[in-house]
Amino acid sequence: MAKPFASSADTAAKEQTLEVLADGVYALTAEGDPNIGAIEGEDFLVCFEALATPVAARKWLERLREHTRKPARYLVLSHYHAVRVLGASAFDAETIVAHETTAALVAERGLEDWESEFARMPRLAESADSVPGLTWPTLTFADRLTIDLGGDRGELVLAHHGRGHTEGDITAWLPRQRILFAGDLVEAQAALYTGDAFHREWAAGTLDAVAALGAEQLVGGRGAVSRGRSEVDAAIAQTRHFLQVMIDEVGAVQRRGGTLRQAFEATHAALVDDYGHWPIFEHCLPFDVSRLWDELAGIERPVIWTAERDREVWAQLQES
Repeated sequence: MAKPFASSADTAAKEQTLEVLADGVYALTAEGDPNIGAIEGEDFLVCFEALATPVAARKWLERLREHTRKPARYLVLSHYHAVRVLGASAFDAETIVAHETTAALVAERGLEDWESEFARMPRLAESADSVPGLTWPTLTFADRLTIDLGGDRGELVLAHHGRGHTEGDITAWLPRQRILFAGDLVEAQAALYTGDAFHREWAAGTLDAVAALGAEQLVGGRGAVSRGRSEVDAAIAQTRHFLQVMIDEVGAVQRRGGTLRQAFEATHAALVDDYGHWPIFEHCLPFDVSRLWDELAGIERPVIWTAERDREVWAQLQES
């Protein structure tokens, strides 16, 4: 029997949990759906991620307003994927911050990604017609940007640690509180989406740099908040292991002259016992293996995903 396309059959609502990680530091998790967060400055908010639509984002802001009425001065986007950024208009933020490469990726492939992700994950595209258009950063940086939170709240450090989940991922780090918003560079017991990734850099130097921060709480792209160094280290290690197993399995098939389908089957068999019960595992893996196959074959940058290409890859790898 053919598996339903991507997450098209995932229609059940997920329970959202708003957690206060420290004074003025908030995270919203939802059983494997994309995580989102906010940090209070002295008289403003820095919001991290925007969800898929303004309607979905406004529901998050209503929850947040139970804790703070400060206006959103900054909206920080960890990368360009549609389910992370297209709700931006709900925040009415003065400044939308992203890595300079993220801005270029929006221009290059933002429309295609919008169509692709909303077809893959229709439940997340709540009131899709409320999206006014692509989200464009208004402030970009290359390596590091520091936001002074004012008063005695310390600073928020935005940084690019290298290519990983995309070319332009950034994290948001609170050094005083030792809290890290890692975006999709780290997942806590949720499957990795790597269809636009640079697997070898991500698994090595990029995650090394994330780990070197020494976070004591970590909000990954999906999954529960990791609390304490042991949980943070475990989340990073699980992310690295998932990537390394993929690299090993796809590389082995490619070296012996096998096919993409064989690489997918070998990778699925190697990962499913440990990770198959994690959210979006079956959804992600065909796209993950397809991108890694290209990368190991020397295709430097990810091929643009379109709704049509999504269906072709799914039919080739996931349908029996």
